[in-house]
Amino acid sequence: MSKVTQIGHPLILHKLSFIRDKHTGSKDFRDLVEEVAMLMAYEVTRDFPLEDVEIETPICKTTCKMLAGKKMAIVPILRAGLGMVDGMLRLIPAAKVGHIGMYRDEVTLKPVEYFCKLPADIGEREVIVTDPMLATGGSAIDAISLLKQRGAKSIRLMCLIAAPEGIKAVTDAHPDVDVYIASIDEKLNEQGYIVPGLGDAGDRLFGTK
Repeated sequence: MSKVTQIGHPLILHKLSFIRDKHTGSKDFRDLVEEVAMLMAYEVTRDFPLEDVEIETPICKTTCKMLAGKKMAIVPILRAGLGMVDGMLRLIPAAKVGHIGMYRDEVTLKPVEYFCKLPADIGEREVIVTDPMLATGGSAIDAISLLKQRGAKSIRLMCLIAAPEGIKAVTDAHPDVDVYIASIDEKLNEQGYIVPGLGDAGDRLFGTK
């Protein structure tokens, strides 16, 4: 069964307030999304396994902890998911980055796939899918399905804000995928946007309309 974790750290909630503000410009918006993604990465990776390794300090040999087992991959859902990648790479610089391109049909509100490029060994990696918004859940569901078709076995979804409808849709479709969210918002409106939300994350990241 999926685990849904709301990461309510004071620094995350503080920065999220500026991200939501319609007066925040694209540069500050990008910087803030990157910072929140980096902070969220602490919680998303909290249960990653460790192993003992022997190293030599300038003083003596000692045993320390390092990440064990699978390597990691960060897979943003284009476009908006790109804004979260650099913050995560600051903490996990050895992670490989894949890309899944989807856009939402404005009439049907369904996701349409247009691009997919993943590390060849995706099945051997801990995969973290990033997307600032979890609205209807359609894009996340399809992206996770695509990853599974390509061999991914261990997948987590990381979003800044989510509507309850999107959370339910993803956890119903993929009960083996844990979901990490900074804020669970009130609802979706008739246009499929999250309320109160933050508008269109892709447009605000890249200054487009």
